[in-house]
Amino acid sequence: MTKADIINEVAIATGMPKKEVGTVVEAFMEEVKKCLIEKKDNVYLRGFGSFNIKHRAAKTARNISKNTTITIPAHDLPSFKPSKSFIEEMQNAQ
Repeated sequence: MTKADIINEVAIATGMPKKEVGTVVEAFMEEVKKCLIEKKDNVYLRGFGSFNIKHRAAKTARNISKNTTITIPAHDLPSFKPSKSFIEEMQNAQ
């Protein structure tokens, strides 16, 4: 499912125009990104899941094509963890 598909489905479910729904979806995604990137804060959506920041420590790795050692710097990555109720719904749907 793409963002356009989500916008279409929400527009059908709510009866709102697609343009307004698109604006809301874009604003939601920007707010989640801003919270994770700028504020370094997790986003919790009860009954759905949470968007978290995972920190990866610096490590050394091998470039086997050049036979050299490289250092990968420490960095943060976004991740999503579904809620327990979301997981149960997925398991019951099978």
